[in-house]
Amino acid sequence: MRIWPLFAPASPVDFLREKTLNSGNMIIPITNLSVQQLLKAAALKEKIQKLEKELGRILGSPVEAVGPVARKKRRKMSAAGRAKIAAAQRARWAKVNGRKSATKPVKKAKRKMSLAARKKIAAAAKARWAKAKAAGKKTL
Repeated sequence: MRIWPLFAPASPVDFLREKTLNSGNMIIPITNLSVQQLLKAAALKEKIQKLEKELGRILGSPVEAVGPVARKKRRKMSAAGRAKIAAAQRARWAKVNGRKSATKPVKKAKRKMSLAARKKIAAAAKARWAKAKAAGKKTL
């Protein structure tokens, strides 16, 4: 008859990290239980598991037992499968990177202003400054 773990998946743990049993609304630290109480709790747990198995046989469907839940086995991938996936990913990256290097972005040519247009703008700026200085301003 196993004594520990009692109610392992659903047992709450207090702040001091002591293992506890949930008794209605009260939480009882397992360290405060006597040996007889622990043995009685273990016997009750075994009875519950037996009754659940019997119920599963009667209903024809397996009932999950109270206790530690077994982890699912992880599926393992073969080395050949991993190699195929890696090769496919490398091909995708090569395709993306290949497109980038093949078509370089074309820089727009700088627009040049004609000499006449620059002279016109310079003359307008000089006229504005002359007007501002005549009015006694130091800024526009």
